[in-house]
Amino acid sequence: MRTALTRWNPTANLFTTRDPFTRFMDSFLNEAIQPSEDVSNRAWMPLVNIRETDGAFFVEAELPGLTKKDLEITLENNLLKLSGERRFEKDAKEENYHRIERSYGSFLRTFSLPSQVDPEGVKASFKDGILTIEVPKAEEAKPRKIAIN
Repeated sequence: MRTALTRWNPTANLFTTRDPFTRFMDSFLNEAIQPSEDVSNRAWMPLVNIRETDGAFFVEAELPGLTKKDLEITLENNLLKLSGERRFEKDAKEENYHRIERSYGSFLRTFSLPSQVDPEGVKASFKDGILTIEVPKAEEAKPRKIAIN
């Protein structure tokens, strides 16, 4: 029996070992693109930006399709909690959807704030699907200019 010599190619296995990973990612992405029929219990999290100014912290959350009634905001022990629910309309389940990509269900986001905030001055506004929560800093936390003698 004669054995043929084969030149070793270090990149040859790169594509064969990538196949299972590619298949896994394809199945994962296809599930995200074409989800299962039951959309009522799929988890979702609204996207959030947090920024800070000299006087306050701002939490901005994207909440399309929700109303003020769907949301709850609490601040306790320097934990800001944002919770709510986006419901799938029961009448719509009987319609002939070809694709459902939006997620539905309850969510809870919790943000730890520094201890020097003013809980009494917290304000929230909701416009065009964007919730903005302003948490003012306590006076002792605000930067101040110090004069040099």
